[in-house]
Parts: sequence; C-alpha cells; structure tokens
Amino acid sequence: MTDKPNTLIPPAELARLKRALPFWLSLALAPLAWISAIFGGWSLLLVPVATWYLFSALDAALGLETQNADPSAGEEHLFWYKLITLIWAPVQFVLLLSLLWYVPQAEHLNSAERIGVFFGLGVLTGTVGINYSHELMHQKSKVERWMADVLLAMVLYSHFRSEHLLVHHRYVATPRDPVTARYNEGFHRYYPRVLLQCLKGAFAAEKSMLARKGLPWTNRTNPFWRYWALQAGMFVLAFALGGWSAAGLFLVQAGTAIWQLELVNYVEHYGLTRKHLGDGKYEHVKPRHSWNAAQKASNWLLINLQRHSDHHYKPDRRFAVLQNYGPEDAPQLPFGYPVMTMFAMVPPLWRRVMNPRVRDWRQMYYPEITDWTPYNRATTPHPR
Repeated sequence: MTDKPNTLIPPAELARLKRALPFWLSLALAPLAWISAIFGGWSLLLVPVATWYLFSALDAALGLETQNADPSAGEEHLFWYKLITLIWAPVQFVLLLSLLWYVPQAEHLNSAERIGVFFGLGVLTGTVGINYSHELMHQKSKVERWMADVLLAMVLYSHFRSEHLLVHHRYVATPRDPVTARYNEGFHRYYPRVLLQCLKGAFAAEKSMLARKGLPWTNRTNPFWRYWALQAGMFVLAFALGGWSAAGLFLVQAGTAIWQLELVNYVEHYGLTRKHLGDGKYEHVKPRHSWNAAQKASNWLLINLQRHSDHHYKPDRRFAVLQNYGPEDAPQLPFGYPVMTMFAMVPPLWRRVMNPRVRDWRQMYYPEITDWTPYNRATTPHPR
C-alpha cells in the first residue's frame, strides 16, 4: 500500500510554507518577554540577548543569503509570508496589554526589574513591531495599513507612517531627508535631530497635501487625528490596566522601541547621497543609495529589511520578493543590522568601520565629484 498524499495542504503550498517558516522566528521571541516578567533577575536579558546577540551569532554561523525569489510572484504565492505580518499585530497587542496588567502588581519584581521587563519588550516592539508596521504601511490594503497604524500607536510613533511614505522615500539620500544620516554625523547627534525633524516633516507633508486640495490641516481626513486618537487610546489603556506605574512602563517600552527604529534608520543610508543635477533636482533613487546586507539570520528576523537597496528602488515589493544586490550594484554592510546598530552606539568605532566604506563608495560611483562639502551638511546645500 502507498501512503495517501496529504490533502490538507497541497504540495506546492507546503513547499511555500517551508520556505516562509524561518521568517516566523520572531514569534518565538514573544514568550521571552513573559518569562522575564515571571522570573525577573537574569531572565531580563533574554529578549535583548536573543535579538541582538543570538541572531548575530546565527549570522556568523549561517553566512549570507544571496539567492533571490521571483519578483513577479503573485499574492497567491506569498500567503505564508504575508500571514506573519498580519499575525504579529494582535500578538503584540495582547503581549503589551497583558504585561501592563501583570508587571505593576508583580510583588517579586522590584522597580528596576519592572523597567527591565519593559526595556526588553521595547527591544521587541521596536525590532519586530515597527519593522512589521513598515511592511504593512507600504501595502494597498486598508486593513494592512490600519494594522500598521495600530502597531505604531503601541510605541507612540504614529507619524512615522506619514514621514516614511511622504518624506523619506521621496527625498532619501538628499539633504531634504532628515533620516539619511550625514557623513561623520554620530548617532548621538543624529537621534535628537531626527526626533524633532521627522515629526515636523510628517505634519508639514500631510498639511501640504491637504492644502493642495484646498483643505485646512484641521480637516478630518488628516491622518494625524487618527494618530493622536490611537496613541491616546493606548496610553489610557495602559493607565486603566495598572495606573501611573503601567503608564510609565508603557513610556519606557515606547522610548526603547523608537530608539531601536532610529538606530536602524541611521545605519540604512549613512553617508550615501544622490547626485545633485542642478536646479534643486537629484538623480533617481537607485540601489546604490541604501546599504545592503545579505546576512541570512538577521534577514529572517527583520523580514528582509536589510535588502534595503531594493526596497527603496522598488518600494511596492513585499518583503518576500525583495532582491539582494552584489557589491557592483549596491554598497555592502560588513555585518547585519544587530551588529551594526551596536557599532552605531560607539561613534569612534562606527566611523572607523564605515567612513572608509563611504569614501570607497564615493570614488566608485561619483569619481567626478571632488568637493563633497555640500553633501555632508545637515541642511539643504542646493537650491530647491
């Protein structure tokens, strides 16, 4: 007798599921936050160590993933990849609210341990949650965009959607993009700058869109009303679950997540610029204008965010079909984002690792530019 084929999942679909499963590893990190809340002490290190160091070690062991999926693959072939981004939003919502209820009343945890639990949770909501919201906000589906808004409200950074879609993608690698880190600009200078400029830029972009329609910024279609309502709702939920203690811990989580996001933003375009063509115009975005990283394990964790060169070149592609580029087409990071963000926190080390690579990139792609001074400024050096 021969075994009957498994009809529950067709073989072709089962093969797609197996290929997608490594990207589901983020779900394994969620229980670690609860373990740290239950046991305290050394277990507070579980989420940061797993996120930063475990995946860095896996990168070293597994090497690079340079193979590319078919970029023309239809939505029917990407179900298992899309599903993880849809599942994460309710998982994070339940995880956050349950810990906001449990930790403030957990007598076995002292104040430092309670903060430690939510620092670890912020590492998770920043590394995974905001990253998944980034994937969702780029989609056409209203449901997915709403899920992106909910994820961002959990970390009080809702304006990121407007800033990313209307400012960053339009002006990336030019002085008009606050998120593009300037050459020799350390993270500790970069961070307060982007916190203010991104919020102002996002609001100004939405206000300008409404003005072109003859509408004031106070019009109900301004997404900032939704942003503010969702963020206020999350803060009220935190307070309702555990009083001022929970509200404070919620802020610790949100602050940590925002720090994680901006560390990644700092790495993604550091020192890279589009050539100024005159009359305030710049060349079109190309793969060369974002750092590429092909480390296998951290791309699993970050759902191919490190294939950032292709994301900016083709921003409508889902993460599963983002393409990897070799050094002849895009600049390469020496390590994955977990290691590079740790380097970014030590500016002398960062400059030692990255500045020579930026100079090599300039010589490779723009040997005709001899004076890079205008491109190094944090303000617009050319007429608009």
